[in-house]
Amino acid sequence: MSFTLCLNTSTIKPQPLLEKIRIAAEAGFAGVELWINDIYEYVGRGGEVRDVEQALQDHGLIVPCMIALRGWGEAVGREYDLMLEEARRRMELAARIGSPYVVATPPREPCEVNQLVDRYGDLLEIGRDVGIKPTFEYISFFAGAQTLDVAWQVVQQVDDEDATLIPDVFHTWNSPSTEGLLAQIPAARISHYHIDDAHPEIPRCQQTDPDRVMIGDGPIDLAAEIQMLREIGYTRTISLELFNAELWQQDPLQVAQSGRQRLATLLQE
Repeated sequence: MSFTLCLNTSTIKPQPLLEKIRIAAEAGFAGVELWINDIYEYVGRGGEVRDVEQALQDHGLIVPCMIALRGWGEAVGREYDLMLEEARRRMELAARIGSPYVVATPPREPCEVNQLVDRYGDLLEIGRDVGIKPTFEYISFFAGAQTLDVAWQVVQQVDDEDATLIPDVFHTWNSPSTEGLLAQIPAARISHYHIDDAHPEIPRCQQTDPDRVMIGDGPIDLAAEIQMLREIGYTRTISLELFNAELWQQDPLQVAQSGRQRLATLLQE
């Protein structure tokens, strides 16, 4: 069973939006993970959403997931209503692009799990109306949901057949997530998968996004993660997601090609 290899455009962040799409295709990826803010910025500068749709079609790329819905976990009162309105707009855009999922990012500050469950349920309702599924994300340096454990708890407690989470090996390694928990989560509850590696010289649980390095250059046992995915029957989309400023200074096509080659070697595909 083969995985579908995708490039998260954060890996080549400085490039213009349409160039990111072209580079992903030229590097050999089958899909590209887009950021909604990039499309907002592109349209704000005079571009049109149909340009993005056409570029994806021209290059034959799928969009497995789009990023992100923010602020929904911590907003209160009228602010929460406004956040839901913005969430709907973002979901409508992602659905138009053809993405089946959109990432729901947790709060930066501590948050009760019950509140996350209720709020995530609201997003799922909007998603059904729009035709897209919000997927719950945990972030190792966001106190609102740092671990895979919390994400899995939210997905189970919301009691909704559309509820999913998006595992990220960096966030699992960089947090006190339960070792081996991924192997206990049904594949149907996993929307998409982020792969990356951690800085070899910065302690575990002390890293943030810029510390991610190219897969194979850090200490994470990526092969063990892939094995767990295969054991639970998950063989769908995997996205290379880096935020490394040193890589941003390099030739973006070479970075993407290197990532694609290393992924293929890791997956033996």
